[in-house]
Amino acid sequence: MNAPSLSRRRFLRTTAVAASGLATGCATRTAHASPLTAFSPGELAALPAASAPPPVPTPHFPSRLHAFVWRNWQLVPPERMAATVGASRAEIVRLGAAMGLGRPPRIPRDQRRRSYLTVIRRNWHLLPYEQLLILLDWTPEKLAFTLREDDFLFIKLGSLKPRCGPLRFTPSDAAARRREAEIARIVQEEFPHGVSEPEDALFSFVPRLSARPAGSPSAPRTADLGLRFCYSYFALYGDPLLEPEAAPYPDGYLARLAGTGVNGVWLQALLHKLAPCPWDPRRSARYAERLARLRALVARAGRHGVQVFLYLNEPRALPLDFFATHAELRGVVEGDHAALCTSVPAVRQFLTDSVATICRAVPDLGGFFTITASENLTHCWSHGNGRACPRCGQRAPAAVIAEVNAAIFDGIGRATQGATHDSRQPPGDRLSPIENRKSPPRLLVWDWGWNDAWAGDVITRLPAGVSLMSVSEWGLPIERGGVKSEVGEYSISAVGPGPRATRHWQLARERGLSVIAKIQAGNTWELSAVPYIPALALVAEHARHLRAARVDGLMLGWTLGGYPSPNLEAVGEVLAGGSLAGVAQRWFGDALAPAVLAAWQQCGEAFREFPFHAGVVYSAPLQVGPANPLWAEPTGYHCSMVGFPYDDLDGWRAIYPAEVFIAQLEKVAAGFRAAATSLASAARAAGNPPAETEANVMVAAALHWQSVANQSRFVLARRALAAAKSSAQAAPHWSELERLLRAELALARELHERQCRDSRLGFEASNQYYYVPMDLAEKVLNCRDLLARWRPGVRR
Repeated sequence: MNAPSLSRRRFLRTTAVAASGLATGCATRTAHASPLTAFSPGELAALPAASAPPPVPTPHFPSRLHAFVWRNWQLVPPERMAATVGASRAEIVRLGAAMGLGRPPRIPRDQRRRSYLTVIRRNWHLLPYEQLLILLDWTPEKLAFTLREDDFLFIKLGSLKPRCGPLRFTPSDAAARRREAEIARIVQEEFPHGVSEPEDALFSFVPRLSARPAGSPSAPRTADLGLRFCYSYFALYGDPLLEPEAAPYPDGYLARLAGTGVNGVWLQALLHKLAPCPWDPRRSARYAERLARLRALVARAGRHGVQVFLYLNEPRALPLDFFATHAELRGVVEGDHAALCTSVPAVRQFLTDSVATICRAVPDLGGFFTITASENLTHCWSHGNGRACPRCGQRAPAAVIAEVNAAIFDGIGRATQGATHDSRQPPGDRLSPIENRKSPPRLLVWDWGWNDAWAGDVITRLPAGVSLMSVSEWGLPIERGGVKSEVGEYSISAVGPGPRATRHWQLARERGLSVIAKIQAGNTWELSAVPYIPALALVAEHARHLRAARVDGLMLGWTLGGYPSPNLEAVGEVLAGGSLAGVAQRWFGDALAPAVLAAWQQCGEAFREFPFHAGVVYSAPLQVGPANPLWAEPTGYHCSMVGFPYDDLDGWRAIYPAEVFIAQLEKVAAGFRAAATSLASAARAAGNPPAETEANVMVAAALHWQSVANQSRFVLARRALAAAKSSAQAAPHWSELERLLRAELALARELHERQCRDSRLGFEASNQYYYVPMDLAEKVLNCRDLLARWRPGVRR
């Protein structure tokens, strides 16, 4: 297996067994049931146990209750908070007012529907499972499904649940009231306009993007360039077809994507949610409803010239108790789940039948793309342990992987060729074979995670008619700060294609297969908390390389990067032989286009310095930036994948020495800040608000990277202070810590101001809001508290 893939696999697999433990009990259950608990131990048994370390401390609040009210103030109605901790609404409101929070903000139903991941993360270290369920108003089954299926959420949370005791409302004592008053004073001093009601309310970008765009802007040069597809900027990941009020692709958004040259979009799909499960029909409840909504979405998208694709990662592993009555289907076991063994004909038939059912129900579907070696356990070789299966262990991994894709492709063919109806479908849901469409749905086979030792053999075994998709930049050699490495994926800072994709595309072409490049055009895990990374010079360079490589289409991003941005338009423009100048003119006007082009070029040059490594982009506090707290003592926690970075500097920096890691981030931040300063000045002089907004995105990006550098220096200074053997040795480290605390406080305050004016900041579809303005205000409290503790003469 190549190094980048192995790096990510190690990061994930160290917690894979714990993450699969969704039926081993509740880690936070206490000996005596809380009177607030509405669930029996049997119901709670569906939730993951794993390890249960103590939660991280929050000494800047007088109690855990105060932290709970503060962190949920902007996201959860006070009535729901009150029900969770056994209080009245008035008591919750009074506690918030005592901390200077003013009146509770209005929280629309749509916001609550779209922010559940943000709510789960902020309460993970505050509430036991029982009370988290009350706060969410969810069943244990729904939370268990979300933790497992919502883009590996439990892995992102660290594959553990901190040991939180029951949280009950109690009136504040005198000490707590004094600290409440101090917090209220800090809020007034630092945020005179308030902290909880931003000018641009959370999720305000959703109705803006959903509205039909005004006028008919000139279109980019994108004709006849093949497939270019992306993911929704704001879709719910888990089960989006059952969330009609939170449509993943409203008409206005589809029109905006089409206006940037996008002609395809995708959704995650689970086969047993879209077709009958032959072994347990309960797993397929409401599948006909999902198909009807998918059919309607495909029709709407088609009116904009956009196709819809489904992402398949199949067959999904099932709990061990399922195999008590289906032992003949069981393959490799991981934790409390086992693979459905695809060497069993009935399992392959399930794949074929399910895909055929979908294609008949939705005849104009664009197609499917598959990942067959992902974080999820699917077929027996999906995690490289196929030898543990008595059937697959006798077969080559490549044969199993190719066979899974062939079974899916057969389903497309069966529907296209008019095979017999599926007798398991309800009579009213039996649909005719595909008719009256120019071409059948496509199958894009993605080589993500394939072991290099197997990949060539897989490609030679794939059925004729599929397309091979490969991450363009994978395997690309880089050197940053004198440290040599290779890119795995998710990089704009490194411009592909790399040797792995080039090699795989060549093998595919020798088979007569078309080839697709998977890139990140909008943003990446290098930074996903801005709508797009405005390093367009690098995006355009990558597009030029892919034009020369004559790829047949592009996947423009994973779950991140779907904002209808200049980046997306630049890809189509350059593929068609155009330049960035046309993009800049269409977005910002002829007069300001030169200043925008200069800023994009400056951002691109700075971004080439980014200290890229899989461990860095998954582990460092890149996404939360200044919202990540600082601690006086080491937390003892290890960073999690795009989740909680904690204070784990050695996890953040991966292969880079700490000083190199910091220096490279500071170079990137300085370059983006300088580009933004020049562009903002030109935009103000020209009275060009869109260009000012572009500069704001550049500044927000710089704030994130500079904050990671600051936090890294903070950890180093804290270590040095702990090692000091005298007050003289300690003095410079105290000074450095004070400098860094003031610097972080300033960054948090600046990002708070900018997020209050731009609700896109801090958001990414599969993680929802990494932070909200209240979190940045909490960072100010956090810094002032540490300054007061370490410098007694400093006021909190």
